[in-house]
Order: sequence, then structure tokens, then C-alpha cells
Amino acid sequence: MKPIFKIKTLITSLGLLVLLNPSQASAQIVPQPWVSVGEKDGNITYAVGAKALSLGVEVGTGEDGATGADVLKFINLPVISPYVGVGYYSEDKGVAFSGGVQANATKHIFLGAGYHSVRGFNGQLGIKF
Repeated sequence: MKPIFKIKTLITSLGLLVLLNPSQASAQIVPQPWVSVGEKDGNITYAVGAKALSLGVEVGTGEDGATGADVLKFINLPVISPYVGVGYYSEDKGVAFSGGVQANATKHIFLGAGYHSVRGFNGQLGIKF
């Protein structure tokens, strides 16, 4: 089985899980911003994002100067928040897919890790107000 097929299957499975999971009534209304730094094909990639009410938006730049935005859906669990997303990027990159997880590190800090089809593997550092 090819690695790209495994990644697409994982992202699709997570997407279905997110769509079928009911939202929590206790979801935080105050946005939680984060910064992300990643790597794809030897190029460093950057992004900034924010989430609230189990939805998020991330704006980033990838290889070859491709820039774009993603809409993310989170599953809000007590300690971790897995997510999947879809976006659109310039420079003929087109539609992009992403998935990952964010976890509480302290009361006001969270860390994350994910994969993005245009921006590659990335790490995230965020603030909770």
C-alpha cells in the first residue's frame, strides 16, 4: 500500500469521525490562537491559526511561495483535540487537506502536531485565554 494512500485514508477516516461526533455544549467561545512551523521537501513552512467552538481557521505559506487558508473541524476532548481540515492554496497547489492533534500542556498553553498536504509535517504552539 502506498504511503500517500495511507495518509488519504487516515484523513478521510478522521473527517468522517469529526462529522459524526456531536459538538460539546461546553466548548470555549474565546478564540485560541496558535503559530505553526513545519517542513516539506526541505522547505520551512509557516502558519497562524485560531479556534473557537470546535471550528478553526489557519492561514499559511508552503513550498514555492504557495499561500492559502484552511477551515478546520476539532473534536473537543478533555485533554486532546484531534482535527481535520480542508483549504485552498495558490501557486497551482489547489485544494489542501490536513489533520492532526492539539493537546493541553499547561492551563494556558497547548501544543500540537499535524500533517498538511501543502505545508508538510508541522508543530504548533498556542495560547488559551
